[in-house]
Amino acid sequence: MNLQDCIAFAAKNPVCFLATAENDQPHVRAFLFWFADETGFYFETFRPKDVCSQIRANPKVEICFFNHGDLPTAKTLRVRGAAEFLDDLRLKERLIADMPFLKSYGAGPSDPNYQIFRLAHGDAHFWTMADILKEHTLEHVQF
Repeated sequence: MNLQDCIAFAAKNPVCFLATAENDQPHVRAFLFWFADETGFYFETFRPKDVCSQIRANPKVEICFFNHGDLPTAKTLRVRGAAEFLDDLRLKERLIADMPFLKSYGAGPSDPNYQIFRLAHGDAHFWTMADILKEHTLEHVQF
């Protein structure tokens, strides 16, 4: 297993679950994965949303990707690390090109409400039903 395996799995299963925390309370929500490469796993949201204030207060997040197979073939990828916000006009232009439906929510790439964040460094691992009670033996990828 390597980082490219993780990136490929995430790309094939872009609807994921993002966990943040606010004070002592965890918050999990479905999230749409944007892309990943050797620089990290990228996501987008909007500044006014609670998820942004939660990440600002505590950047430690975990994301779970799931392949929605039947139970014997079901597989998850868990990615955790510290999220970092990016304010990069070229990335925002790419975002709008990749996800044109977002145009209806903002005034274009320069709109400050578009918020891109990534996990540039962290830990990732796969899990299947065959791994029950074997979590401590699973291979992890550091990125």
